[in-house]
Amino acid sequence: MTKSRMLLLSEYDITQKIIEALSNVCSRAILFSVRDKAKDVGSIAAELGISLSAVYTTLRRLEDLALVEKRYDLNGKTKIMVYRSRISRAEILMDGEEPELRLISSAGSGQ
Repeated sequence: MTKSRMLLLSEYDITQKIIEALSNVCSRAILFSVRDKAKDVGSIAAELGISLSAVYTTLRRLEDLALVEKRYDLNGKTKIMVYRSRISRAEILMDGEEPELRLISSAGSGQ
């Protein structure tokens, strides 16, 4: 595969975008943080020691890729937005010219 074809694929290929997201340290940390329990942005930021803006930006990207889901949760009388990973496991197979991505959904994530 030529280098220009590879660059073109990375711009439009959803598999490539998910692989790139999974290779990002911040994205992975957030996915692991919300894998077993839904959390709000403040809790994620405090747990991981990263800024709220970085958490919001990363969650938006992960949501666009359908790797996290958001929902409202009742915290006393207040509704808060919480996020949870939609995947519990990811496999990237390098066989042939194109990588194959397998995403295994989280139990109870609504998938």
